[in-house]
Amino acid sequence: MNRRRTGRTAVVVVLLAAGALLVTSGLRGTLTYYRTPGEVLRDPDAARERVRLGGDVVPGSLRRDGDLVVFRLAEGGQAITVEQRGAPPGTFREGEGAVVEGTLSADGTFRSDHVVVRHGNEYRASTSPVEPVDAR
Repeated sequence: MNRRRTGRTAVVVVLLAAGALLVTSGLRGTLTYYRTPGEVLRDPDAARERVRLGGDVVPGSLRRDGDLVVFRLAEGGQAITVEQRGAPPGTFREGEGAVVEGTLSADGTFRSDHVVVRHGNEYRASTSPVEPVDAR
């Protein structure tokens, strides 16, 4: 009886370990870490991994050349040039926050394939007075 219980426990432990190994190996390629420009510039291994880079779009740095959009992202006094293929979201503007996903190339340019515009979580109502509706 005791041998049977030990054998079942061993099988359950092996199955749980195998399941955990499958889950972690499956997620390994999907994880993308958030970094600031300073962190990416200080980390020589940053060029090897896919990261999310966040910061503010530097005013005057945005230029478009066909489907290539080039701009600089800055945060904490550090800035990185970003190249994005394709049109960014319509709310993308200079001086606004943005998060880009991609990799750092050997020349120090961040090659992005995805742009998300950051915005505050506070809603501000319009400052114009609202006329009351006459409910007659």
